Amino acid sequence: MDVTYLDFNATTPCDPRVVEVMLPFFSVDFANPASRQHEPGRAAFMALENSRKAVAKSIGARSATEIIFTSGATESNNLALMGTARSVTTRGRHLITQATEHPAVLEVLTGLKAEGWDLTIIGVDREGRVDPEAVAGACKPDTALISVMLANNETGVIQPIAEIAEAAHSRGVLVHCDAAQGPGKIPVDVGKLGVDLLSLSGHKCYGPKGSGALYVRRKTPPLKLQALVHGGGHEQDLRSGTVNLPGAVGLAAALQLATDSLNRMTTNVGTLRDAFEQSLVDSVPNVVINGAGAPRLPNTSNVAFPGIDGEALMASLPDLAVSSGSACASVHPEPSKVLLAMGLPKALAAGALRISLGRTSTAEEVQHASLRIAEEVQRLRR
Repeated sequence: MDVTYLDFNATTPCDPRVVEVMLPFFSVDFANPASRQHEPGRAAFMALENSRKAVAKSIGARSATEIIFTSGATESNNLALMGTARSVTTRGRHLITQATEHPAVLEVLTGLKAEGWDLTIIGVDREGRVDPEAVAGACKPDTALISVMLANNETGVIQPIAEIAEAAHSRGVLVHCDAAQGPGKIPVDVGKLGVDLLSLSGHKCYGPKGSGALYVRRKTPPLKLQALVHGGGHEQDLRSGTVNLPGAVGLAAALQLATDSLNRMTTNVGTLRDAFEQSLVDSVPNVVINGAGAPRLPNTSNVAFPGIDGEALMASLPDLAVSSGSACASVHPEPSKVLLAMGLPKALAAGALRISLGRTSTAEEVQHASLRIAEEVQRLRR
């Protein structure tokens, strides 16, 4: 059976052009970048630093030294949050986030709360957006860090990061942003966003799994983090362990291609997403499009059907690779916490599907998906 893949927010295929760039670093230019006593090691080091420069350029960082290579956005989030919290305890132990964050942020902050930090979780409106004024109002004299994601992985809703950062900095508070879903879908520029830390993931933008980066703004006084992994002092003493050179090279290539493909994503793919939603509205009574009133990623649609169980709907659609929520939470088949935070009733949240398109998605695939979903919703309702 042919399966139409519509779960690109969960992961993307590694672009063949990225694979081609990576291949030599598995078996030919395979030396350890830390072994600079010999020529192969120096060549590997240069490849790593060129990749660092490329990543920095792709997100508007001022210097390559602001890029720390990691295994992905989850590790970057952990390093940013725990590393910052544990290094600024003299300034304060109050942390702020918002209710629809990814578990890789919420679980870390909840863990810090259990260790004695004070945590404020701000709610979102019915479209899934957090109010910058609410974030500013939650700040205390001892607030050390605010973490708000760039775009939600389930609904695609984009948060007002620049406004939040401006309000935070006026109070002397640092800002972290999980931008895993951003590259290749919307512009990601750390200068315009104004954040101090930003997490990236390779496999969300057609790069390799196991690759990622953390942007750490260089400022005066320097922003210091406490390392989570100790050893040989790699990555500026923040991430010890031999660097995944093929992954770093692949991440850099993927981010460059993501920047180059922005126009296609915002026009072609955005048009396909809108056509998909319109088709469902025309054929399925009472369909709810979550977050439709807010700025969204152009590829993401989160739809709910009153009276329908999402797991039952997915089970009736074996020809479609779609999601009922976050891929990282799929082992816990419960209503989406993101949708519940947006005020959806539990029964409606349980009947939601996430459709996330990619560069290769076609009009035929989108039309097939909308027809199949409409068909099964009507059948289940009967």
